[in-house]
Amino acid sequence: MPTQTIENYLKALYYLHQKSTDISLSDLGAEVQVSKPTANGMVKRLQAKDWIIYEKYKPIQLTAKGLKMASFVVRKHRLSEMFLSHIMHFGWEEVHDIAEELEHVGSQLFFDRMDELLGFPSTDPHGSPIPDKDGNLVKRDYKKLSQIEVGKEVLLKALRNSSTDFLLFLNKKELPLGTKITINQIEEFDKSVTVSYNKKTKIVLSNAVCNRLLVQEL
Repeated sequence: MPTQTIENYLKALYYLHQKSTDISLSDLGAEVQVSKPTANGMVKRLQAKDWIIYEKYKPIQLTAKGLKMASFVVRKHRLSEMFLSHIMHFGWEEVHDIAEELEHVGSQLFFDRMDELLGFPSTDPHGSPIPDKDGNLVKRDYKKLSQIEVGKEVLLKALRNSSTDFLLFLNKKELPLGTKITINQIEEFDKSVTVSYNKKTKIVLSNAVCNRLLVQEL
């Protein structure tokens, strides 16, 4: 089994890969919060395992084998978040740091049983897709709330950013996943959006917030 450090690098590569198939050494170092020389040392170890392809001054590329290994780490993390949220009733703003520890449990049987207890969820508490046992991922074609026209109704399905501060902000707004939102007005000047949901009306969300809310049109 990979060490915790290797798993952290694989997970970082997975997240960067979602943004671009060409990953720089600087990007990787920043993602795992280490120096460029330190990241370079780990890159050589990952390349020796045929998990990445890397040449000096060229982007890092995940191999199919590396992408599958990385997806397993992400699967363990997101299943852990769901378990903490749905079985242990932690708030969605509390689960990330604990899942960071649980994701390094080596037993696949442990996570298979967790998956079964949860009813084989396809997403984590923040709406991010959970890779299956073979590393496959079902991507959803959601839109940002900032892209929705006035008068439309949408369902809040996922978040582009699940930082603790943002999750606490959504808690204050009583805006969990699954909320039906109506777009009432879009301010021309700053693109802030006035919405209504549940029994709340005239709630103003900034453009920055709307860019982080992923929705499905009804």
